[in-house]
Amino acid sequence: MSGAEKASPGVNASFDGRGPLDPSRALVPRTVRLNERLVARRFWPKIRKVAAHVPFASEALSVWYAVQDPDTPSTAKGLMLACLAYFILPTDAIPDWIPVIGYGDDAAVFAALMGLVGKHLKPRHREAAREAVDRLRRDA
Repeated sequence: MSGAEKASPGVNASFDGRGPLDPSRALVPRTVRLNERLVARRFWPKIRKVAAHVPFASEALSVWYAVQDPDTPSTAKGLMLACLAYFILPTDAIPDWIPVIGYGDDAAVFAALMGLVGKHLKPRHREAAREAVDRLRRDA
């Protein structure tokens, strides 16, 4: 994946050696569109693979359902898409393949997101997420 195609260009500048993290870039329209395309392509394959193993699968799915909801404000959607994009990227602060701690950073990102925009997750999003997680875990 080229730098232009990555989920959030410029957001993880500190990992590229170009400076500190800049979360404000998560809401730049170009970044939101890139995150939207990335999440549309890669979210379901990733969640199917890990739903039985990560304790925050229900939160990830409820965020995904909130992003699909036209009633969710665009600012909240931008932050949610950035969080989902971080979740699906194979290389992040702590690579997901590392046993036990690999998804720790992803869980922390979801926890922070819930604090920022959790009020936009409606009971219908959470219920759909619970049903999807139950189905995915049965199929695993």
